[in-house]
Amino acid sequence: MFSKGDKVAVLDDDFNGVVLSVKNNEITIETEDGFVMTYFVNQLIKINETNALENSIKSFNSNLVKAEKEIPKPRSFTKEKKIKGEIPPPEFDLHIEKLVKNFRMMNNFDILNMQMETAKRHLDFAIRNRIPKIVFIHGVGEGVLKSELDFLLGRYDQISFRDANYQKYGLGATEVFFRQSK
Repeated sequence: MFSKGDKVAVLDDDFNGVVLSVKNNEITIETEDGFVMTYFVNQLIKINETNALENSIKSFNSNLVKAEKEIPKPRSFTKEKKIKGEIPPPEFDLHIEKLVKNFRMMNNFDILNMQMETAKRHLDFAIRNRIPKIVFIHGVGEGVLKSELDFLLGRYDQISFRDANYQKYGLGATEVFFRQSK
């Protein structure tokens, strides 16, 4: 366990030293102050001298860090590609203040019904007129309108939908795609 030259510390005293000799269970050490003392194996603990911090400081390359800072990082998002002449999809805002002038006298049930009837009317219009894509702006809120809208869209076979472009709408919009039969 201990061998000549190991650095050790004494458990019950504040001594550190170097092992001079090992005989059975007795270990002779020379303390940092130059005293020679003998201890039993269970009274000493080996000190691992690792200069990990010193080694890492020596291996630190500041030029590498500077080079990393100078290289511009690529943008983490992809911008929506616009094709010249492409018509943007129609956007329908389902916020109640955009649908009716005075909604103060309406309860939550009436508001949600109004929003869902509007969404259904726009869906049917898009299907009839073969519009390939529309966007419903529903906002974030508590998610009631979004979940009801998802349920409504799930009832249509020829529709697929997903969250709309996050950069443009945030989390408050759903993009609807219509699979047109030829």
